[in-house]
Amino acid sequence: MRIRTFVAAAGLLGVLLPALPAAALVQFPYDLDNMPMGNFPGVEDVDWNADGLFDAPPAHYLFRHLGATDGYVKMADGLDMYIFGFLDLAGMPNADTMMMMNKGEFPAPTLEFKEGDHVYLNLSNLGMPVRPDLFDAHTVHFHGFPQAAPVFDGEPMASFGINMGSDLTYYYRIVEPGTYMYHCHVEATEHMEMGMLGNLVVRPAQDGSAVGGFTKFAYNDGDGTSGYDVEAILQFSEFDPAFHEADEKAQPLRFAELEGRYFLLNGRGYPDTVDAGAIANAGGDPTLKLHAIVEANQGQRILIRLSNLSVMGYATIEFGGLPAKVVGKCAKLLRGPDGKDLTYSANSVHIGPGQSYDVIINTTAVPRGTYFLYSRNLHHLHNDRMDRGGAMTEIRIN
Repeated sequence: MRIRTFVAAAGLLGVLLPALPAAALVQFPYDLDNMPMGNFPGVEDVDWNADGLFDAPPAHYLFRHLGATDGYVKMADGLDMYIFGFLDLAGMPNADTMMMMNKGEFPAPTLEFKEGDHVYLNLSNLGMPVRPDLFDAHTVHFHGFPQAAPVFDGEPMASFGINMGSDLTYYYRIVEPGTYMYHCHVEATEHMEMGMLGNLVVRPAQDGSAVGGFTKFAYNDGDGTSGYDVEAILQFSEFDPAFHEADEKAQPLRFAELEGRYFLLNGRGYPDTVDAGAIANAGGDPTLKLHAIVEANQGQRILIRLSNLSVMGYATIEFGGLPAKVVGKCAKLLRGPDGKDLTYSANSVHIGPGQSYDVIINTTAVPRGTYFLYSRNLHHLHNDRMDRGGAMTEIRIN
């Protein structure tokens, strides 16, 4: 949004820019109004490539637009939890973006790209209506991502944050496939605990080719090692309700006493993890949009993209006794520099904050039925004071 800018000069306040209507300033070749490819499909707003044609951008040039604000999400025991969050603003008219304040989602919208993409991601800091006293900046940090330019990394000591009422467009050249994650890196412990977390997937160039009997892959493996039929993207996190309540009510934040009491997969505790629909908060806003159901037909291979963006919690994730093979870790195919196969079979993975695993489950010899994917840390299997919940979901083999 454009704002009045004032400076002191010779003891006087002068207005450098006139007041203008609130609007997101989107920087994306081929688009100027936050409506991808203009108001008509296949039409540029500006002839940025100077070819004399106002045509659509190449398919591998992508635009994404996130807003940063606060909001509420409903926990599985019915508690409305105050959060900071991202939300999707792509395609929304400029004049409407400020109407999305206090509608932050958890987890953040999933970002999916393909190796070779050029990505322009605009972040608009909408402010936090519940905490108007906070003028916190926000960033987007692609965790573990090979970032060529520090200015676009989102880590505030190497780049900078986006102040309230401001916009910034990040540019990414997508070069390495894998399972990543993203989060706000400003005052990271607070902003991550408060919910500014999301899934990030980079698909390999090998996707779409027939290799080893598959056409979808986690990595460029050359032989189908990471080939799969269906995938599930799951992110482990945890919330401390006392911390969130203190932030909501402008009380001191006791970081040393942070203690998770809600343990979540894609922002939900069981049984909400297997609710396929969006879950609305008490105000009617659908702020929990990502379910955690894993489903396949017998004989298919399932790729589970598992990540952990808890501030401090480790989890041992069990796959319900199903035949599982770990093929990737922290966005790297498990293969040695000499080509040696380093994949391994496991019934669980121990995943720490900031880590990711790619796990293939082969259902060829698996009886049809419902299996459970869950944290083997028993204290993770509740929703605060509500038993039989927490970090658990269902794997359904049809």
